[in-house]
Amino acid sequence: MSAVPVSPPEKTSGVMAKIIGVPSAGPLLVLLAFGLIFAITNPRFLATHNLSIILQQTVIIGTLAIGQTLVILTAGIDLAVGAICVLGTIIAGKLVTSGYDPALSMAFSVLVCTAAGFAAGGLISGLRLPPFIVTLGILGILTAALRLISAGGAFPVRDEFLGWTGNTLRLGGFIVTYGVLLMFVLYALVWYLLNETKWGRHVYAIGNSPEAARLVGIPVRRHLLSVYLLAGFIYGIGAWLALGRIPNADPNALQTANLDSITAVVIGGTSLFGGRGGLIGTLIGALIVGVLRNGLTLAGIDPLWQDLVTGILVIVAVALDQLSRRKG
Repeated sequence: MSAVPVSPPEKTSGVMAKIIGVPSAGPLLVLLAFGLIFAITNPRFLATHNLSIILQQTVIIGTLAIGQTLVILTAGIDLAVGAICVLGTIIAGKLVTSGYDPALSMAFSVLVCTAAGFAAGGLISGLRLPPFIVTLGILGILTAALRLISAGGAFPVRDEFLGWTGNTLRLGGFIVTYGVLLMFVLYALVWYLLNETKWGRHVYAIGNSPEAARLVGIPVRRHLLSVYLLAGFIYGIGAWLALGRIPNADPNALQTANLDSITAVVIGGTSLFGGRGGLIGTLIGALIVGVLRNGLTLAGIDPLWQDLVTGILVIVAVALDQLSRRKG
């Protein structure tokens, strides 16, 4: 008897299995599903102006989520994300209003944010303190420091250089800001570090098992320190994007940035237990949050319900990750 040829449906199912096996495939399907639902229920959703607004609204959390992804990949968590970013806006704003050069002021602001990340990484890697406790403590310190530096109130920051990331340009029918483009550049650069360098492979190894990574010769402490250092630098860039988005330095700003950045990372498929995930999923996760809030706003849904739905998504994502690990 002759061999039975493989039927096209089996080939198709094999291709589908490979697609589903991609870590970012699940979040992408969720993003497409939300987009389809909102497009059907509200014709304004797919308008180029509205899609441009979604990208602009995603830029701050999307950027902060890059640093949060790096930290979570090492099985840590950063609760000081928003506070460090706001620190950058306050310092840059104060220096510029005092007459200092805008470029140097922004550079110094990014340096201070990087130093905050270095301090967190030093305590976690050097003293082996839990990331949750360290970043929670830094959050408390910075919350008080921000009110002292700003004298308890917000103030406008009207400088062309600091607000440059909010300038717009037209790409086809879309209007995007330079901040959006800068966010995509950051994603590309950090993606390359994670996926194409030895440093990135070590980050994943530490997230999977710090002890096993140490036994094979990976300098775990030094790598952890570098992760928090890079995350702090990214938060500093996020401060520049925040000033372009809202030309105002407010010590009470970005109060939900910690939760929102963690939400983007977790919904994007990165495991809270470390060692699994990536930046493509995080970008999709940030877009999911942006699309969800925008679509519900167009539908006239109260923001409190939006937070409720977002919280449910986070719990479902973590539950699926836990089930996946048990199955593995």
